[in-house]
Amino acid sequence: MAERNTDPRSLVEGLACASLVDAMGRVHGHRAHILSLVSPAPERSLFGQAVTIAFLPFRSDRTETNGPGFGGWFYRAVGDDPGGKVLVLSSGGYPDASHGGGTKLSRVQNHGLAGVLTDGRLRDFGELASYDFAAWCRGEATHWGGDIVSPAAADVPVEVGGVCVVPGDYVYADMSGAVVLPAASLADVAAEARRIDAEDDTATARIRSEDPRRLRAGDGSGDEL
Repeated sequence: MAERNTDPRSLVEGLACASLVDAMGRVHGHRAHILSLVSPAPERSLFGQAVTIAFLPFRSDRTETNGPGFGGWFYRAVGDDPGGKVLVLSSGGYPDASHGGGTKLSRVQNHGLAGVLTDGRLRDFGELASYDFAAWCRGEATHWGGDIVSPAAADVPVEVGGVCVVPGDYVYADMSGAVVLPAASLADVAAEARRIDAEDDTATARIRSEDPRRLRAGDGSGDEL
């Protein structure tokens, strides 16, 4: 087992999403990667423990006027210690609908969360980029999404981009995608990712000195992707 570290961020420092995805395949074997995400500030990577809000298709008898609304679900999700957390929003079956924008998500800024991850769309990219947190989503929306999807539960497992996200999981996202890491095995996955990076460095060095004639002859020493 990998040595435990009290600072989770230091465990993944210098690692890319692809290495963590490969490491998850070795340590766990279940799908952990989320593809095709964009950001209003793509230079910002995202890392932190997940707090979740599940969205469902809108119903006229279940609206913000007779329920907690986004704000209520937000505070139920983040609890008393929101700093550094990642707000994960499930699409509720409508990935092209807006799941929040600059106004509602100003709470993420106000309470010091690391950012937002959703497989739905977000509005107000310009405003979101002006905040300090990282936001990764399916794309930018213009139409308000409250008549299509609405928040329905907080602090529950959710499905995002084909991946199960459990509250307390660690989420990492950068320009290549996102990965969901179980908290209990974060150190092991990070250590495996560093081994993968070392293996890739060794393979790159070997490729620099490879003999093209042997490869053309098909001696079985080609690359493994």
